[in-house]
Amino acid sequence: MTLTHIAVFGFAALIYNWLTPQRWRGWLLMIGSLIAIYWLQPALPVRQLDFVLPTATLLITVTCWLFVRPTGAITTEDRIALGITAGVVLCISGTRYLIPELRLTSRPPDVPDVLLALIIFATIVLLLWRILHGRQSSLTMLIVALILIFVGAKQTYLATELSRVFRHWQGQDIRLASHIDIGWLGFSYVAFRLIHTLRDRQTGQLPPLTLKAYLTYIIFFPSYTAGPIDRVERFIPDYGSLPTLTAARLLDGAGRIVTGLFKKFVIADSLALIALDATNASQATSAGGLWLLLHMYAFRLFFDFSGYSDIAIGIGILYGVRLPENFNRPYLKNNINAFWQSWHMTLSNWVRFYVFSPLSRWLLGRANRPPMIAILLVCHLSTMIIIGLWHGITWAFFIWGLWHGMGLFIHKMWSDRTRKWYIQLRKHPRRLRLWHIAGTILTFYFVLLGWVWFALPDLSSALQVMGRLFGL
Repeated sequence: MTLTHIAVFGFAALIYNWLTPQRWRGWLLMIGSLIAIYWLQPALPVRQLDFVLPTATLLITVTCWLFVRPTGAITTEDRIALGITAGVVLCISGTRYLIPELRLTSRPPDVPDVLLALIIFATIVLLLWRILHGRQSSLTMLIVALILIFVGAKQTYLATELSRVFRHWQGQDIRLASHIDIGWLGFSYVAFRLIHTLRDRQTGQLPPLTLKAYLTYIIFFPSYTAGPIDRVERFIPDYGSLPTLTAARLLDGAGRIVTGLFKKFVIADSLALIALDATNASQATSAGGLWLLLHMYAFRLFFDFSGYSDIAIGIGILYGVRLPENFNRPYLKNNINAFWQSWHMTLSNWVRFYVFSPLSRWLLGRANRPPMIAILLVCHLSTMIIIGLWHGITWAFFIWGLWHGMGLFIHKMWSDRTRKWYIQLRKHPRRLRLWHIAGTILTFYFVLLGWVWFALPDLSSALQVMGRLFGL
């Protein structure tokens, strides 16, 4: 989100609270989210792609809702929500005929072409729904499809080939195709929310959801670009009430927004000038200079990401939805497990619930069950590698996930074997305090070194910087 987005969302919240009757707020929040995802999507080098990608997000979301909704006839409210969604897509397509300054995207496709595409897509999805609805395999197929779409948009080679297809379709030079052309804003978070609802539907834990509520939950604009990753059972009670804005809530929301703005646009953007990146690393002449750059990168990353989370939470508060907290002083934690319970907490909770726990249960339940130490190693590595690849499908992110997976595994082994010693240590407060300080320092520098893989664009430059940090 830019400063313009934040200012408009904040001003719109005041109008929304003061002029909108209670019964219409849910609808207005849905419509606002539909429009916002087009406005938030940055312009892309491939023509019309900044219209196509948000539209694809909506089509995928509606498709998933069809398969997770309870058996029974579609209600009038659902038909209205579906009609509004199609109407918003067509209206945004209609801005093609306006001057560029009045468009939410670059020049969209013609309205008849968009209408035809929507009709064809709806026909195909309805046929599939009639054939597959009610089968557990259909939900698994949707989860696999979401993962494949995510990989196609994130993996460099596949994204480049996809760019070639779009460029050929638009009559543009395919030689200029690049993976950065597929800048699908928000899909990483959308995919996790969709998988959450599909998986909970499989296990019978998903509450009944109208299309209006489902759409708003998936594409809720304050958390669309950078999280937090909310859970549907937490979101729905807030969305069902949407209370009137009080002075206390206004101060709470505005305070979080101001805090986030200061973190992101003052601290993080200032640190970015002296933080580790490929350019700054090439200009550093000593190991000490590289360590300084790495420290600045660590704090820049924290203030940037936590600042965006504060802004999202603050905007959500103004609209009556309190998003979950995402950071809790992570660099002050005294072990790597505590760090991951306080850094991007909603992501950590998601992978623990949908990757670590099911994988460990499956391995424990096998007839030829592996040794417990092997189960722990596999689960920790798998969980953290998935978090790494979620940020980008590259070797550097893979190694970053491997780094943290090994850290969590080693910490687990250490804590299991020193539990009795640690209980005895609690009887000596001074020694315990020193141990906590030592643990905090060790954890911070373990995380700090891990950021090398995160900060640099390729494996060779990350390896080179890692060596230079230690004078090699």
